[in-house]
Amino acid sequence: MDTVGPAKADLALTGEGADKTQALTYPRIDCRNVSVYYDDKQAVFDVSLAIHDRAVTALIGPSGCGKSTFLRCLNRMNDTIEGAKVTGDIFMEGENINSPDVDPVLLRSRVGMVFQKPNPFPKSIYDNIAYGPRIHGMVDSREDLDAVVEKSLRRAGLWEEVKDRLSQPGTSLSGGQQQRLCIARAIAVRPEVILMDEPCSALDPIATARIEELIDELRKRYCIVIVTHSMQQAARVSQRTAFFHLGNLVEMGDTDQIFTNPRERRTEDYITGRFG
Repeated sequence: MDTVGPAKADLALTGEGADKTQALTYPRIDCRNVSVYYDDKQAVFDVSLAIHDRAVTALIGPSGCGKSTFLRCLNRMNDTIEGAKVTGDIFMEGENINSPDVDPVLLRSRVGMVFQKPNPFPKSIYDNIAYGPRIHGMVDSREDLDAVVEKSLRRAGLWEEVKDRLSQPGTSLSGGQQQRLCIARAIAVRPEVILMDEPCSALDPIATARIEELIDELRKRYCIVIVTHSMQQAARVSQRTAFFHLGNLVEMGDTDQIFTNPRERRTEDYITGRFG
């Protein structure tokens, strides 16, 4: 199991333009013995894994296996759930994000999240993107903000479709466009990591294909972790795959290996459709 945390000098080697082999070499997030409890019920059991920079890591497994619960540990979203308790250590660049000294609000600017259903703010397209940079004091002028909005929408593959209607509500967009707007909103605050919790499950096949193309483009700049119920999607978009079952991490490895030569019988049974 990968449990060696990254040195900052190592991370510098995985900048934009790094090849696929380099991208899989240096972990951005190092999780050690992470468990999650909801009151007296344990949902995730002692998960240790490394999540690599400039790559997509897919979390797969049957419904209720703990993959989304584990994902929410990576930006402390479980803190917002009454009765939830997370134990274990999660390191980002040597800092334990579960430390009481870490501000979860600032953490979530470093670790963006895109949810299952598109959730644009009840604001204009422009203000959906501008909101984060404004509240985090990341811009000094309207010109700076305009540049951030355009850059974020371009990276999300949405600029050409919305550049002439930035003042219209984000909710006026189609479902697929709304999800790309939410991705643009997440990257506007310059995160290091993007979490995606089944980002295509509410979308049609055409919109899903656009999001998958976008994920493949974004991984050149970001560490991405995606929960997906679709094994085909995991095989298409990810470089690393982790298989969860009953709250346990059963197996993790390169996506090709997980899907063609799994080490664990439970992994093989799930991938071949014997259960799940």
